[in-house]
Formats: sequence, structure tokens, C-alpha cells
Amino acid sequence: MSDWNKRIIEEFRANEGKVNGHFAKNTLLLLHTVGARSGMERVTPLVTFEDKGRLVIVASKGGATTAPDWYHNLLANPMVSVEYGPETFQVRASVTAEPERTELYANMEGRMASFSDYKKTAGRVIPVIALERLS
Repeated sequence: MSDWNKRIIEEFRANEGKVNGHFAKNTLLLLHTVGARSGMERVTPLVTFEDKGRLVIVASKGGATTAPDWYHNLLANPMVSVEYGPETFQVRASVTAEPERTELYANMEGRMASFSDYKKTAGRVIPVIALERLS
């Protein structure tokens, strides 16, 4: 885990999901996945928003031409957990299909302008994932 992610995770946990700096105006979650190849637990901080009772995340990898590792982990094992605010709970991840994917991506762009740049530089359709809370 990068030192940058480690600092965000520590701040998130110390402040019930709130962080300062670059993400101060955004809502974050901590996504817990199991490595598809390694089998090791991974924790990734991600910008999120709520839609129809689900949490939505975007596999942008900062506009990279490849999807992030956590996305491949979700494809291999869609039953994961998240830390959201002060809570930790289980979710089922599903990759959204068109036209919903485009609508949700536009919503994310409205929340964080850098997502507009990401879709220009990625050279791929960036997946949008819905996380449905399990009871």
C-alpha cells in the first residue's frame, strides 16, 4: 500500500470517514477486497456517492489505460466489505451496464471534475460499480 493511501485510510478511520486535503469535499469509502491472485486482503480508499440505496465507485485508476487492481479483485469476488462513515458492512458489487453506467459516471464528474479528464486519458470505457448493502 502506498504511503499516500495509508495516510488517507488512517485519517478516514480517525475521523469517522472524513478527510482533509484533496478529498475534503468528497465522500470516501474504504473498499476491502481479496486479491484475485494473491488471496491477500486489500484496502483501498475511493470516492463514492449514494444512488438508489447503493454506493457507487468508479474504476478510473486516475485515467490510466488499465483498470485498477481492486476492480479485478471485485470481478473475482464481488462479495466484499466497505467502511463508510463510522460503519463497516458487507456489500455485493456489480458492474453497471449502459445507459446507467454513463449516467452514474456523469454524476461522479459533477462531484469531482478530474473524472472528466480521466475518461479522456484512459482510452477505455471506465467501469462504474454499484455496491449493494447486504442485510
